[in-house]
Amino acid sequence: MLLSMPKPLALVLLLTLSASAQMSEISGERMRAHVKFLASDLLEGRGVGTRGGDLATEYIASQFAVAGAKPAGDKGTFFQRVPLVGAETKPDATLMAVSGGKTVSFHWLDEFVGVTQQQQPDARFDAEAVFVGHGIVAPEFGWDDFKGTDVKGKVVILFTNEPPSEDPKFFGGKALTYYGRWTYKYEQAARMGAAAVFILHTTPTAGYGWEVVRGSWGKENPQIRLAPGAPALAYAGWLTQAAGEKLLRMAGKSVDELLSAANSRDFRPIPLGIRIRGNMPTKLRDIESRNVAALIPGSDPRLKDEVVVFSAHWDHLGIGTPVNADPIYNGAVDNATGCAMLIEMAHAWKGLTQKPRRSALFLAVTAEEAGDLGADYYADHAIIPLGKTALNVNLDGFYPFGATKDILVSGAERTTIWPTVQEAARRMNLDIKPDPHPEQGLYYRSDHISFARAGVPAFSIELGTDYYGKPAGYGAKVFEEYNDKHYHQPSDEYRDGWDFAGMEEAVKFGFLIGTTVANQEKLPTWHAGDEFLPARQKSGVQ
Repeated sequence: MLLSMPKPLALVLLLTLSASAQMSEISGERMRAHVKFLASDLLEGRGVGTRGGDLATEYIASQFAVAGAKPAGDKGTFFQRVPLVGAETKPDATLMAVSGGKTVSFHWLDEFVGVTQQQQPDARFDAEAVFVGHGIVAPEFGWDDFKGTDVKGKVVILFTNEPPSEDPKFFGGKALTYYGRWTYKYEQAARMGAAAVFILHTTPTAGYGWEVVRGSWGKENPQIRLAPGAPALAYAGWLTQAAGEKLLRMAGKSVDELLSAANSRDFRPIPLGIRIRGNMPTKLRDIESRNVAALIPGSDPRLKDEVVVFSAHWDHLGIGTPVNADPIYNGAVDNATGCAMLIEMAHAWKGLTQKPRRSALFLAVTAEEAGDLGADYYADHAIIPLGKTALNVNLDGFYPFGATKDILVSGAERTTIWPTVQEAARRMNLDIKPDPHPEQGLYYRSDHISFARAGVPAFSIELGTDYYGKPAGYGAKVFEEYNDKHYHQPSDEYRDGWDFAGMEEAVKFGFLIGTTVANQEKLPTWHAGDEFLPARQKSGVQ
C-alpha cells in the first residue's frame, strides 16, 4: 500500500507508525532507576557547583550516550559551560530598622534571608524605607505601583504576587503572571536604582511557607556573572510575616493593612519613616556549572537544522539547614523525576526506526532553583538558533503516585501547537485540565519560561489530579501534602513504593507531541496578541 501512495503521504504514515510503535517501549521502571540514583544521598542534593552536582551531570551525560544521542555541548562534549558566581550571606549578617530613636534588630534565617546581587564580599546599605505595594509597573494593565516615586538609593519593601482579579484580561485573572514572581520584583527595583529590596513573606502571597524561602535563600545563591555597569541590588531579601509586623509597627502599620492597600489601583508608595541598615558579609566563589546537551539528528536534509527541545533541570538545593537532623535536600520529585523522563525521552527518540524530519535536543539545565539561570543562559547562548527552534517541552516535578486520567499543559493553548496537543491527548485518552492552582503562577516558575521569553513556543507537561483507582480528591490531597511538607525540604526523597505509571504516560504524551511537531512543515509560533509573539517574530519566525 505504501508503494502506491504519494511520497509525502507515505513518509507521514511511516513516521506516524514508527512513533506509535516506539511509544510502547517507554519504561517507567527505567525511570525509577534514574530517580533512585539522582535522588540518593551520594549526590548530596545536586547542589550547583558541588561534587554532587558534578556527579549528576556526568550521570545524565553518560545516560544520553548510552541512549545513542550525540554530544551537543562545547568542544564536542555533552556539556555547555555556564559561568556563575556563588554568593552566600554569612551567618553574622546584621539587619536593623531605626525610627524615632528606637532600634529593632532581625535575626538571620529566623526572620530574614537573602543575598547581595552585586557580587561583592561586603554588602552594606543604610537608607530610608519605602513601601511600594507589589512593586509592579505594567502599562498594558494601567498599573504602576511607583507612580513617579524616586526609589533610587532606598530600601524597597513590597509583597510578592500581584493584584487579585477575576478578569482574565487583567493580570491573567486568577493566574499569576511574571509580574507576580519574586524575580520580577528584584529586577524592577534594580532597574529603578533601589539599594535593597525586602519581600514581606506570607504563605498565601508566596504560595509556600517560610521554610521553603529559608531553604532556598539561607544558603549559597548561584548567579549569572554580573555584566559591567549592570544594575544590581546590594541586597535581595525576604522578611517573615512576623518580622514584617515588627518592622511595620514602627510606622504604625500592619501587614494586612498594607496588603489591602497594595491591591488597590489607587495605591501610592508609602514612605515608612524608617531607616534600614544592613551589613551582609558575603562569601563569594566562581562556579563553572554546566548544562547537559545531547542531540539526535533529524532525517530531512532541509529541516534537520531545526530542532525540538526537551528540557529538565538537574539541580536541587544541595546540603542546607537540617530538618529532623537531615541536611540533604535530595530533590527526588523536584527534579530527579524530570531528569529521568528526559533520559527516557532520548532513549525512545533514538529507538525510532524512522527518525523525525527535525532534530531533537535533550537539555538538562543548571540552577533552575536560583531563578532558571541555566535555561536563561541557554536562551542567550543557544546551541541551535532560537529562530530554528520549533518547540520547548519542559519536564519538572512529577508525583510518582500512579497514572492520571488528566494532564496539564498550561500555556500550550497560547501557541499554534495547541491542536497538536489536543490531538495527542485525544489519542492517549487524556483530559486536558486547566491549572488547578493558577494563583501559584507555575507557568512562570520553571525553565520553559526562559524559552518563551526568547520567543520559542514553550510549556511544561504536568500530571493531573484524577488518579486511576483513587478516590475523588486524592490528587488535590497529594499536591497539598507535598507542597506543605516536602517541597524544597530534605523529605523530598525517593521511596520504593512509588508508582511510575503516570510518568510513563507523560513521557509518551510529550513524545507524541514532539515527534508530531518535528514532522510538521511549518515552525510553530504564538497566537496574535500574545506577550511572547514579538520575540518570536524578532527571531525570524512569522
